[in-house]
Amino acid sequence: MQPIKPARRQFIRDLGLATLVLGSGAGLSGCVGSDSDGDKTKASFVHGVASGDPLADRVILWTRVSGITSTVDVAWEVSTDDRFSTVVASGTANAAEAGDFTVKVDATGLAAGQSYYFRFKCGSVTSPVGRTRTLPAGDVSQVRLAVFSCSNYPAGYFHAYADVAARDDIDAVVHLGDYIYEYERGGYASADAEALGRLVEPAGELLTLDDYRRRHAQYRTDPDLLALHARAPFIVVWDDHEVANDTWKDGAENHDPATEGAFTERRAAAIRAFNEWLPVRTADAANPERIYRSFDFGSLVSLHMLDTRIIGRDRQLAYADFMNPDGSLDTTAFGAAMADPARQLLGTEQSAWLQGQFAASPALWQILGQQVVMGRMWLPAPIATQAIGFGAYAALAAQAQTAPETLTAEQLAMLSQPSIPYNLDAWDGYAVARETVLGMARAYDKNLIVLSGDTHNAWANDLQDSDGNQVGVEFATTSVSSPGLEEYITDDPAVVAAGVVQIVEPLKYANTSERGYMLVTATATACEAEWHFVSSVKTPGFTSRLEKTLGVLPGSGNRRLVEV
Repeated sequence: MQPIKPARRQFIRDLGLATLVLGSGAGLSGCVGSDSDGDKTKASFVHGVASGDPLADRVILWTRVSGITSTVDVAWEVSTDDRFSTVVASGTANAAEAGDFTVKVDATGLAAGQSYYFRFKCGSVTSPVGRTRTLPAGDVSQVRLAVFSCSNYPAGYFHAYADVAARDDIDAVVHLGDYIYEYERGGYASADAEALGRLVEPAGELLTLDDYRRRHAQYRTDPDLLALHARAPFIVVWDDHEVANDTWKDGAENHDPATEGAFTERRAAAIRAFNEWLPVRTADAANPERIYRSFDFGSLVSLHMLDTRIIGRDRQLAYADFMNPDGSLDTTAFGAAMADPARQLLGTEQSAWLQGQFAASPALWQILGQQVVMGRMWLPAPIATQAIGFGAYAALAAQAQTAPETLTAEQLAMLSQPSIPYNLDAWDGYAVARETVLGMARAYDKNLIVLSGDTHNAWANDLQDSDGNQVGVEFATTSVSSPGLEEYITDDPAVVAAGVVQIVEPLKYANTSERGYMLVTATATACEAEWHFVSSVKTPGFTSRLEKTLGVLPGSGNRRLVEV
């Protein structure tokens, strides 16, 4: 393994764009705008450029103008070369206070499957140059996606972004949510933040529109995130931390209406800031909370981005609500709640939309880009509740096989406890809703692949319905920087990963202790996932390695994980 150069330097070397050195001052001063009183203010593009939501003939272009106090005109250009000798689209947009001085342009009239370069100009100042790509049309031989989740600024460096920014073979970046975190300074995963120079701004927990805007602005000064945004188009969906931990449609675990005000106001502020700062195309101008949408990569891939958080999710179940007086789980009451057909994760409107997408799409691979793990991840209750570690439980199970007479009554009681979902915030807590989606894919005979994030760990699951029918596969990415199970389970991570795979039958792969990303490559003969990990998020330098590759073959007789 060779040390990875910082991504912004890699990008500069590749494209020869010295203006990306944001601290140098080159091209960042001298853009002059006039406010209503005639005062002159310096403008700059310190938050870089980005693109997103590509289609076959268009793509969203994004930037922000800093240092201004009133509306200014911003010109934009799209070219087939980085010297802008062949400009194919151009125009003017406004940077205004109402949009936090961000600029979003839907650049249309582009050719399918084409790489383009883009930039913005404000007066005499030119932004860094970005590179983007439209979606291919017709017959497509390959689609490659870089998949990310859970980028927590104070937890460590965004080396996973840097690693992909140094590549030149990505069609699009798919971010499955937790692009930002809402916690206060010193909150979740912040133990090393001061030493790393990554204390969050603002210092308090995010509640207001200004709070969420400032946190987005801080993230967009990270050089690795800047480099990746300038390198490839993003396709993004939110998870919970863009609003608050364990968000559901009417509230969140990390929201107290008594002290933090109405959740609807907080949610609206968070979504507004998200739409301002991310290069997303508004699916419904009358409903900014609708983010589910599809992207067609010719006849090869249809990518359906889902919202499992805001638009339709009912409140999560909690084991504490189903405990008997003796501390055991009331399995009858819990089972009845799990089987409630009215409990929603996507909501009826989004579910109907997804069914329509399945019915209409002729693409070989149907990929769901969404937040939470869909596979059936049931663990023995003592492990799921952390009453015992994986190693100790495995030793008890072995003892029960070889010398059962030596087990105490307490140990026998522990081994007799049932398996339960380890994460009720995932699809495991919404079993009927999961059956609905799997039933759709099976009814339409689709080659289903589910992309998941949220857990900060890497997983690969065979997806089976409640009758045991093999329906598809799940590729779940680890986090960019947030800690995984190693933060809570002190057993050897290798023992934990091996233990989970052994206990959970549909689970074929796990990494519960490292940070990184996935590369998903689809062709006509297979779809493969690669799990890449970085050596550390706590040091400025890093190496990266490919740990695992798994694939799936198309066709009703396949649609299960295979070794590659």
